[in-house]
Amino acid sequence: MEKPFGFIVIDKPVGLTSHDCVNRLRKVFGIRKVGHGGTLDPSFTGVLPIAIGNATRLISYLKGSKAYTGTIQLGTNTTTDDLQGEVIRSKSWPLINNDYLNNLLDNFRGEIFQKPPLFSSVHVKGERAYKKARRGEDFNLSSKKITINNLKLISWCQNKGELVVKVDCTKGTYIRSLARDIGDKIGCGAYLKKLRRTKAFCFYENDS
Repeated sequence: MEKPFGFIVIDKPVGLTSHDCVNRLRKVFGIRKVGHGGTLDPSFTGVLPIAIGNATRLISYLKGSKAYTGTIQLGTNTTTDDLQGEVIRSKSWPLINNDYLNNLLDNFRGEIFQKPPLFSSVHVKGERAYKKARRGEDFNLSSKKITINNLKLISWCQNKGELVVKVDCTKGTYIRSLARDIGDKIGCGAYLKKLRRTKAFCFYENDS
């Protein structure tokens, strides 16, 4: 009997971790060698490529960018930079318009330095950052160079303080950090309220 080999593209629902999806497919195929191509947080949805069998060796060779549609909530900072964290501070957002936001987003287009969220899988002295953050440890993460190929404002709601953006970016970009930094640039704080990944490397929504 031939061993399973290849990629399955999952449209990950809310509530499941990327590892949950891997574990389910391990049971389906009856093999341990299953891995995913890029973590997607439990509260977010979208394209999650999963390698089956010896295809796991190919994950590091996957080429291309990742694309997202995200909703950013102005006026609040959280510990995790998304809606799952505890509120750190709140502040009213100013009166702004689409032209102002488009000009402001220029600061985040192209090659930039970005600091990952404290609650992230980045390694700090051999340990994941989120484990240190959960224990309340005080530590800093270094900024990393990333590229945002395309950042488009889809909509802005002044009453709700919500802006919706489309992002195409390189591997290693945190959309949570992007939301946080946009809020800081405006001066009122922000967190990522909703996110859907529409593309991961060469895999698209229609492939899932």
